[in-house]
Amino acid sequence: MTQEKPIIPIFFTIDNGYAPCLGVALASMKANASRDYQYHVHILHQELTEENIEKLSSIGEDWFQVLFEEMKEGLESITDRKENRLRCDYFTMTIYFRLFIPEMFPEYDKGIYIDSDIVVPGDISRLYNIELGNNLVGACPDHSVSEIPEFAHYIEESTGVNRYQYINSGILLMNLAEMRKCHMTEHFLHLLNTYHFDSIAPDQDYLNAMCLGRIHFLEEEWDAMPNKQKEPMANPSLIHYNLFDKPWCYDDVQYEDYFWQYARENVYYQELLEIKRNYSDEQKESDTKCLQNMLENAMRIPNNPVTFKKIHESEGTIRL
Repeated sequence: MTQEKPIIPIFFTIDNGYAPCLGVALASMKANASRDYQYHVHILHQELTEENIEKLSSIGEDWFQVLFEEMKEGLESITDRKENRLRCDYFTMTIYFRLFIPEMFPEYDKGIYIDSDIVVPGDISRLYNIELGNNLVGACPDHSVSEIPEFAHYIEESTGVNRYQYINSGILLMNLAEMRKCHMTEHFLHLLNTYHFDSIAPDQDYLNAMCLGRIHFLEEEWDAMPNKQKEPMANPSLIHYNLFDKPWCYDDVQYEDYFWQYARENVYYQELLEIKRNYSDEQKESDTKCLQNMLENAMRIPNNPVTFKKIHESEGTIRL
């Protein structure tokens, strides 16, 4: 009798706007994943169209299953408040979906969460097999912000995390069993509804504040980000086009060749070309203004009477 291969659960959270990017992410992951495993790729979404479900499903195979779960319940308390916005201008419930994974999928004790603005030139099973011990997550420090004075000030004075230990929540190796033990989802909702923390990166700030002291720091190969101040990594295992460095919007983005290598054979290729062709000067100007707004907020928010750092110091109710 043939022994069943071990299952690696992987989670993405998207709305329709990011479906084309997810198509590239899935294709790159499948192309480089070890066939010693089977993969259950769960797409947590909000009102994804049937067309996008069909296109994304077409990337799957028997050993690389693409599964869909619409998020409806448990999100009533998350509304379009300014402190819940991604970057400074964009509200999407999907940024919070990752925090509900432990309770939604009790059949898994471990899993991988990944943002959809990525490509995976490496074998994703290597990430899954990293030992976490009793840490809640494995993640990479967010080097894209640690050297920017305004963001570094915000990280340390608002979240209470050392700038070089502040993780990027776009790639998470999740210890789902430990997260359930400490009721992470319930704790997050309590903090959200009690304090309404003003944040630059809402889900990321909550994770950093809650999980501090129980984080396994991954090697940078698992979250290589475009950075004009650094030489590109020679052999990244996972590339994350964070913030505004999107090759489907801009030219000359670091690591863009990896993206277009997998995009060319993808079901969304023509759509991605159209997105780039139509990315207007007005949209680029809006990106610039948004970044400036984020920098201004980074200097403003630590002065608020309610921050993660201040509540932790006064009440000790933040950490898991």
